[in-house]
Amino acid sequence: MSPRAAWRLESLGFTEVYDYVAGKSDWAAAGLITEGTSTTQPRLGALARRDAPTCGLDERVGQIRDRVFAAGWKTCMVINDEGIVLGRLFGKELELAEDAIAGDVMRSGPSTYRANVTVAEIIERVRRGNWDTVPVSTPEGKLIGLARREDMEHSSVEAPPG
Repeated sequence: MSPRAAWRLESLGFTEVYDYVAGKSDWAAAGLITEGTSTTQPRLGALARRDAPTCGLDERVGQIRDRVFAAGWKTCMVINDEGIVLGRLFGKELELAEDAIAGDVMRSGPSTYRANVTVAEIIERVRRGNWDTVPVSTPEGKLIGLARREDMEHSSVEAPPG
């Protein structure tokens, strides 16, 4: 909202009025609800599985592996107490010794994608890289979930030509 609108709300008796400076694109990147003509394209935020496995830096790989595989996943996102993505464990790391610590064996600083990225924008990269999943996070780095390739493929959206 504009500063002028915020002042108007305050003049109407609202005591806590904030000016959201980051804007509409930041709002959409955080996976919050949007409307308009561009919202008809499937976006990663809508496909992100919120039940994706997560673990902390200090957890033991053996415990992580058991719950990740039992849930049908091949990867685990390492997050802090605030849900910020710190690393990622793939099958290779999950097959390590039972007592290995996630923070010691994780792949640090994995690439994440914003919720407002369309499937059409990323599907070719997913195919070329043969990725099974894409981490989706807010602009602040908080994990929203993992978008599965199969879900992207089934969204029936092809990459734009060129």
